[in-house]
Amino acid sequence: MVNHNSSPHIKLKSIEIGDCKWTEGFWADKFKMAEEIMIPHMGTLFKGDIGFAYDNFKKAAGLKEGEAGGKWWHDGDFYKWMEANMYLYAQNGDEKLMDDLDEIIEIIGKAQEEDGYLSTHVQIKKAKRWDNILQHELYNCGHLYTSASIHYRVTGKTNFLDIAIKNANYIYSVFQPQKPEMARFGFNPSQIMGLVELYRTTKDKKYLELAEIFVNMRGSVEATEHSTVPYMFIGDHNQMRTPLREAKEAVGHAVLANYLWAGAADVYAETGEQAIIDALERIWSSAVEKKMYLTGAQGQTHHGASGRFDMVHEAFQEDYLMPNSTAYNETCANISNAMFNYRLLSVKGDAKYGDIMELVMYNSALVGISVEGKDYFYANPLRMNKGDGERNYESATTERAERVPYIPVFCCPPNLARTIAKLSGWAYSKSKNGIAVNLYGGNVLETVLLDGSKLKLKQETNYPWDGDVTVTIKEAKKEKFEILFRIPEWAEGTKIMINGTEVDNKIVPGTFAKIERLWKAEDIITLDIPMDIDFIEGHPLIEEVRNQVAIKRGPLVYCIESPDLPENTKILDVYVSKKAELKANHRPDFLGGVSTIDGEVLLRPDLATGMYRKLQEPNWKKTETSFVPYFAWSNRGRSEMTVWMPIVWE
Repeated sequence: MVNHNSSPHIKLKSIEIGDCKWTEGFWADKFKMAEEIMIPHMGTLFKGDIGFAYDNFKKAAGLKEGEAGGKWWHDGDFYKWMEANMYLYAQNGDEKLMDDLDEIIEIIGKAQEEDGYLSTHVQIKKAKRWDNILQHELYNCGHLYTSASIHYRVTGKTNFLDIAIKNANYIYSVFQPQKPEMARFGFNPSQIMGLVELYRTTKDKKYLELAEIFVNMRGSVEATEHSTVPYMFIGDHNQMRTPLREAKEAVGHAVLANYLWAGAADVYAETGEQAIIDALERIWSSAVEKKMYLTGAQGQTHHGASGRFDMVHEAFQEDYLMPNSTAYNETCANISNAMFNYRLLSVKGDAKYGDIMELVMYNSALVGISVEGKDYFYANPLRMNKGDGERNYESATTERAERVPYIPVFCCPPNLARTIAKLSGWAYSKSKNGIAVNLYGGNVLETVLLDGSKLKLKQETNYPWDGDVTVTIKEAKKEKFEILFRIPEWAEGTKIMINGTEVDNKIVPGTFAKIERLWKAEDIITLDIPMDIDFIEGHPLIEEVRNQVAIKRGPLVYCIESPDLPENTKILDVYVSKKAELKANHRPDFLGGVSTIDGEVLLRPDLATGMYRKLQEPNWKKTETSFVPYFAWSNRGRSEMTVWMPIVWE
């Protein structure tokens, strides 16, 4: 969680870690799942024979024999899991969490080289430093800086921070000279965000300087194969063909891209350089308005090519090229989309960025973990045809037909764990003279506003299952201040009342509704946010969804899954009528407690063979079914699923 309270170019500033705590409802339940199951279970993986990460630090420290296990970037994944534990501690105060981390930090300190270098695979394998971008040394460093900064903010201890500072000073000595050949090493640029956070924590300006150097390096050298850069990782793939300040389009690996943009937004928050924010707004328009899925997911393809014929991987493709069953949509990419939008929300103060952040969290991020909290998706398509016999999911590393308990490329699970654990910190931001409500969920907030005054409030709601939100002021200053409520762009007809009287402010979806007044304890603000069931259609240039619709209610995208259809029904047999009467039905004991959307669909069994055939008159069969939230699919065994369905207009 970023800390930009002192950043000069921020309109909505962060609350402190632990200021907001979930109390009941949707996100309280997900936090509890993360606290009691997801994060502890993940720890057993990282410390065991499967996860490798902790043993790698012991081996690098000379405390254990053996080869390096897992991937080159596994250090960074382990730091993310450590960070998740820090957010838990900020909420629950469990000292055992910090005691366990202190033991781990001691081992990490012993693994660190005398000059500050730290990347266990390189050390254990005695590989040459900075020999190839696929060693992911900077990725590991970036998550070290972020995790150590959070640890210091939460505990006040410097044991982890000292390791990060020592490493960052070494990295500065390597990259500050800005040798052209070193410009190629910003592969997965988590180090930019990490360095800015380290600067905010230590106030040492050389870390901000180094972060800006890494931004400047992007696109600063010729996009050709080099001994340190394999041919498949040049040019657009890692955003190296165009300098960031000149960029107009979202290209390449979606995680690399969003990490770069989020890091650049952090740099802008400190420097205010107009060229950076102008570029980020152009890129956002490309990424969100022409290349993002309905679920907030990004990265349309596993393998492909950019418009300039560079090979790309886990990446953006051309505008409106949006396949469903082969959509890649890496969980990390989706989370990083939310990270980028949280930063733009903070910088610009525009509610549209909060809308994307919310969309991602309820859909394309949360789908990455099972309801139980132990099984994971890496890739997240919008349609799963398990019976088509054409896709071999069993041999895939990252694309699976159902969630699995361990993914050898294990970057996404700890990323999701830390995001769920810190999400309460995104729920509110401090405005110039008050507070902004970014996310809705049962919580209590105790914070200090920018003028030093205390604010306490309580939010009660069953959102997103219904749209009634109650905010009660518990403590407030004696002068006027503002409360900003994000009104989602889909929430037409939203009403706001204070102590039972409707406000006369114009409520505009897609903006913040600003209410400024003299508040007092026990003032009650209520929001009535309509939760209509909507059919959604795509832009006509999205060929993959022409004449199809999806179902959305509030921030949630729904899908239909084969367990809710007659036996032996294929997902591609399902059509939906525009006249279908659909109703929401809350089922507290189903899939962890969800609202399904119940109604009738049409089935057209496809009995023909051949790639093309004469059109036949449909023999419709009607059946009652339930649509489930997209995030909750694949919790009832292997199944088929689709978000988009052909529509019958008559």
